[in-house]
Amino acid sequence: MSSAPRSEAALAWGFPAEQSVSAWELRHSVGDVPSAWQYGLDGLRRFARVEVIDLPAPGRLSRLRARTGLGPRPVDGMAFTWDENAAFRMQVTRPRRRFASGVIWLTDMVQRGHVPTRLIDVLRGAEDLWVLSRGQVDPLRDLVGGNGPRVTAVPFGIDADFFAARPFPDRPRILSIGNDRDRDPQTLFRAFELVHAQRPEVELIVQTSASGAPDGVRVVDRMSHRELRELYATASVVATATRPNLHVSGMTVTLEALATGRPVVNTDTPGMTQYVAEGETGHLVPVGDAEALADRLVELVDDRDRAERMGVAGRAAVEATFTTAHMCAHLAAILLPEH
Repeated sequence: MSSAPRSEAALAWGFPAEQSVSAWELRHSVGDVPSAWQYGLDGLRRFARVEVIDLPAPGRLSRLRARTGLGPRPVDGMAFTWDENAAFRMQVTRPRRRFASGVIWLTDMVQRGHVPTRLIDVLRGAEDLWVLSRGQVDPLRDLVGGNGPRVTAVPFGIDADFFAARPFPDRPRILSIGNDRDRDPQTLFRAFELVHAQRPEVELIVQTSASGAPDGVRVVDRMSHRELRELYATASVVATATRPNLHVSGMTVTLEALATGRPVVNTDTPGMTQYVAEGETGHLVPVGDAEALADRLVELVDDRDRAERMGVAGRAAVEATFTTAHMCAHLAAILLPEH
C-alpha cells in the first residue's frame, strides 16, 4: 500500500506511548505482525498525512489539572484515537480542539452498572465517535446525548495479506482462540467435551488462560501473530464462545479465521451478524448454549466439503468488506469528510 496521501489534509493519531507504534513497525518489517501500524491504521495514509502522537498515561495530578481547566491548552488540528481510553489520555495530556474516537468497551461497562462520567464527558466533546458493532450505536447515542457527537458504525477490518487463504486441512481440528474479558470458557469447554464424546478423533485446541479444560482438549499458550496464522491454517473450523456483550467480542479472531478460509461457529451477540453470515460463512448459536455450539461444530467436521465451501465464502466476504483498507476508507470518510 502506498503511503502517499491523496490530499494535503493532516491528521494526528494519539496512541498509548507504551504500545510504541515504531516498535510495531519494526516487527512488521520482519513479518512478525500484520499491517505496518496497529489495527491497520497505516491505511489512513492513503488519504492524509498522519502524525503519530505518543500519549503518556495520565497521573493523578494531570487528571486533576485537566478537570479544573488548568491542564495543557488544546492544540488546533484534527486528531483521532482508536478507543475511548486513548481519547481520555489525549484530552488530559495532549488535548486537541477537534478530535474523533472509536468506542469499544464503554457501552458494555454502562450496561453492567459502571458509569464513568468523566470519560463520557470527554467523549461528548468529540466531533465524531465510531463503533465496530451496530449493537452499540443506539446505546452510545443515548450516553452522549442528542447534541453530542455523531455516532457511526464502521466495519472492522484485518490484514488479508498477512492472514492469507490456506489449503483446507485433511485432518479434522477445531480451534478456539482468545482471552478477552467477555469470552465464555465454561460454555466452550462444555461444548468441546460434548464434541470429544461424539467424535473422539477430532483434535480440539484452545488458546486460553482459563482453567478447567476437559479431557481431550489441548490448551496452548499465548502465541505470536505469525504462530497464530500458522495455527489457523491447520484448523477445519474455528469456534468462539462469548458472554452477552455489545462490542462483538471475538470479532478479530472471526475475521482472521474467515480470511484463512475457515468457517466459524460463534455465540450470537449484537453486532456479530455483521461479520458472520449464518449458514454461509459460519453459524451463530445462542449465548450459553453449549449443546447448540457442539452440534454445529460436529456438523461441520462431519461435512468437510460444506465446511470448505463456507471457508471459501468467508474469505470472499473478508476481501469484499472486512479488510483494513475498507475500514480505513470508512474512517477517512468520518475524519476527512471534505476529502
